[in-house]
Amino acid sequence: MDSSKADAVGDTVKQGADPADLDRESRTRTLPGIQNRLITILLICFTAFQLYSAITNTVPAQLLRMCHLAFVIPLTYWLYPATKNGRRDRISLIDFVLGLIFLGIIAYYVLNFEDILMRVGDYTRLDIVIGAVAVLLIMEACRRAVGIPLVMISSIFILYAYFGKVMPGFLNHRGYSTVRIVSQLFYSTEGVIGSPLGVCATFVFLFILFGAFLERTGIGQFFTDFANSIAGHSPGGPAKVAVLNSALMGTVSGSSVSNVVTTGSFTIPLMKSLGYPKEFAAGVEASASTGGQIMPPIMGAAAFLISEMINVNYMDVVKAAIIPALLYFTGIYITVDFTAKKLGLRGLPKEQLPKLGPLLLRQGHLLLPLAAIITFLLAGFSCTRAALWGIVVCIIAPFLRKGTRVSPKLILEAIPAGARSVLSVSCACSTAGIVVGIVTMTGLGLKLGDGLLSLTHGMLIPTLFCTMITSIVLGMGVPTTANYLITATVAAPILIKMGVPIMAAHLFSFYFGIMSDVTPPVALAAYAGSAIAKSDPLKSGIEASKLAIGAFLVPYMFAMNPVLIMQADSPLQVIQPLITAVLGMVGISAAMTGFFRAPLRWYERIVLAAAGLMMLYPEIITDIIGIVVIAALYFALKSRAASHRAAMPPI
Repeated sequence: MDSSKADAVGDTVKQGADPADLDRESRTRTLPGIQNRLITILLICFTAFQLYSAITNTVPAQLLRMCHLAFVIPLTYWLYPATKNGRRDRISLIDFVLGLIFLGIIAYYVLNFEDILMRVGDYTRLDIVIGAVAVLLIMEACRRAVGIPLVMISSIFILYAYFGKVMPGFLNHRGYSTVRIVSQLFYSTEGVIGSPLGVCATFVFLFILFGAFLERTGIGQFFTDFANSIAGHSPGGPAKVAVLNSALMGTVSGSSVSNVVTTGSFTIPLMKSLGYPKEFAAGVEASASTGGQIMPPIMGAAAFLISEMINVNYMDVVKAAIIPALLYFTGIYITVDFTAKKLGLRGLPKEQLPKLGPLLLRQGHLLLPLAAIITFLLAGFSCTRAALWGIVVCIIAPFLRKGTRVSPKLILEAIPAGARSVLSVSCACSTAGIVVGIVTMTGLGLKLGDGLLSLTHGMLIPTLFCTMITSIVLGMGVPTTANYLITATVAAPILIKMGVPIMAAHLFSFYFGIMSDVTPPVALAAYAGSAIAKSDPLKSGIEASKLAIGAFLVPYMFAMNPVLIMQADSPLQVIQPLITAVLGMVGISAAMTGFFRAPLRWYERIVLAAAGLMMLYPEIITDIIGIVVIAALYFALKSRAASHRAAMPPI
């Protein structure tokens, strides 16, 4: 995902191209004959190697990560053309050669593994040349599979490491030589083969493979039918279906843009047919799909990285993320409901929708893999073992009912498909490792923290605001995993210095990095939705930002009140802040839409917004004032609400 994708979105909106083209992963080559068979064999070998390493756990960490890259980088060159308009029906000679060069580099590393370990700090000229070429090849692979923004960010950090002596103020450092930079980035475990790639080569690969198997079972259609059966008949039903469907898909999806393209192709046209403005329809799908990245248990694979970065149990991350994710989707759901009632929009006729009971009886078994994953994790299985057993359940589940439409061949197609989906994630993680390595080497995180605290005079809310802006800017055009790695490395330490709990600090940075997907001017998810809705991309981005207001407020709530991320002495402590948070969302959503029982006047919107914000602040007095104001306005609007209902057109 990159800035060029924004241009592609604009072209798509104008020309009516296939919205799937907006997802960079869909721009891979479609190879004929023997080339396709060879790539498929390589992808299967890649999967076999990863499964072997996961099952036996005998491959040393550095070798595992290098061998992981030995598959990822050549396959990226062979599957992703150098340019958007490059040929997709064959592998170019230069791409074939670049892939072989990288294979040669990995062979050199593996064959000289022990010698390289012995000469740490005293690398030969050949070591440095090979390392430099490897880093450049990794960055170019990342440009193809992920986009320009991440490569630009990593390049700026490399330049910062080299030109430290001329940097102003607190950014100044002694500067590092090319030899030192290359050795840090390629040969140490704090560069491209650092812990981010390690997580990708273990947990993330298996869970993406699990997602590929799960997709083949037909669970996507099940989620759509499930959401329709619950919310399709209510006011503005299709928009609520988009919210619920995207929340469910978020458990297996790793990309907000992919989520928009997948679920939006159904929900956006349906919303438009019921009378929703096209920009609003695109915004609903974009904001809901972006929220899928913060929805446990997988959270776009970021949950594994958070677990690794702050050294906590994976289930602790999932537990901490549950309430913020629910608050986020509750905020969108409320906003959609108010908008539907304001416009007088109806849902779909019940007779056209699937019935929940028969649906669960017919297809409920498709939920078994997700239930199995959660059960295994709660039972104390490692993430690796839980994913392996989850894959086994995925293979078995579709055949538990007679007459299944899922063929064994379709299930087996998940093996190369899962490996192919890993390529962009691995490229992102290895390139983000450059940022992590430079920050570690130069101490930039501490420098930025000191500079920002000096700017905000140590006050929490201004520091939170500055950290929010930093995370949004750093996250623009960057996929979920790399997004988190960058924001957690640069922004999270600032909050930790302020006394914010480490889990809250990392989730705060992660959430706002994700929100760059709905924040203009690089609102990629909104642009993807606008391509389907045939709407104005910028207006769609503004609508998505308004709908995602919960995501802009919830992180402040749990940063100031960690009870909302389950950091409480007892579950009872969570109830009161949760209730007031939901009521606060009601007030803010009403202010944003201009509707609360009835259309609101401008001053009533200001009052509701203020009341909602007061309830998000963790103090009893502010909560009481907020509740009184919202309740008073609710009853004051009774007569106006009756007039509004009478003026609405019949069904």
